[in-house]
Amino acid sequence: MTNTWGVHNDTFTTELIDGGFISVGWDRLGDLREIGLTRDSLKHALSDAYPEDKPQAIAGRAGVLLRFAAEMTVGDLIVAPYRPNGTINLGVVTGPYYFDGNAPTHRHRRRVRWEKLGISRTVFTQSALHEIGSLLAVFGIRRNDGEFQAAVSVKDETQVERAVSEVARPAVSDVGAASSGADAVEDADAEGRASQVERQTRDFVLKTLKNELTHREFEEFTASLLQAMGYEARATDYSHDGGVDVVAHRDPLGVEPPVLKIQCKHMTGTIGAPEVQQLIGTQGTGELCVFVTLGGYSRDALSIERQRQGLRLLHGEDLIDLVLRHYDRLDQRWRSRIPLRPVLVVDDEPDI
Repeated sequence: MTNTWGVHNDTFTTELIDGGFISVGWDRLGDLREIGLTRDSLKHALSDAYPEDKPQAIAGRAGVLLRFAAEMTVGDLIVAPYRPNGTINLGVVTGPYYFDGNAPTHRHRRRVRWEKLGISRTVFTQSALHEIGSLLAVFGIRRNDGEFQAAVSVKDETQVERAVSEVARPAVSDVGAASSGADAVEDADAEGRASQVERQTRDFVLKTLKNELTHREFEEFTASLLQAMGYEARATDYSHDGGVDVVAHRDPLGVEPPVLKIQCKHMTGTIGAPEVQQLIGTQGTGELCVFVTLGGYSRDALSIERQRQGLRLLHGEDLIDLVLRHYDRLDQRWRSRIPLRPVLVVDDEPDI
């Protein structure tokens, strides 16, 4: 039986994809096989290596390491949320646990073949997103594993959302859905903590922008967001925009540089280099170009951004950052569509 595992890694970004692996930390420990792949052996080794840590944290880490090195098997599915742009990567375990003594950090590793990269979180139900919001570094996905299995099994990228929707469970309360079994014991304090509340809010904003706005409204929303940031901004004529959807500037009359030319793509897929080049083609003297999308960008597109001055590519997580930062100054038209309010929540415990 193929198991599905969630893996959080905030230490690495593209290294995991480039190197074809997943990893966990706690580098004061050597090869886990030499320590012994039992919970008691790992707890004892962790207590010796991290005497400053609380017993509860030690127990949680031992569970993570045991799952990673012993319970995870070749062929299992890996669900890896990618924090930099808020997407989800899916891979298949291809090898046993190994210890990379030459690596500077995260030496406990497993080989992975990455099958699907950059899947928008909007593809999955809130219950599934809640389950992969566990505070644990490695955890079993049991309640909503079918959604991720369906996503990885579809070859046609355009059919992923449909495949997921066909197997999604009926909407029910998310209480207790984060994990089960041993995971639930170790992750019992996760419900309602800061990182989960923040992630759920960000998912709500992203899904609202994707599902409840038309293409034209997304352009108007982008112009309104720029106004909230202190710019003079307007959406261009929808039928004759020439690839420029919004024009913004600091000068009230719009005659002094810099002028921002913004292209908006109301989509959660990946924007490639040709689309970025099209926007660059509109750039004149004293003008800056900004691309705004709910999804992400290909490596070629990001390479263009690094090499060209006056170009900024904003992905979905960037856009959400701006919405949350400037929400109080956003026009009421949009605040009524994205209703939010500030709250105090329980902070996260140190990660395990």
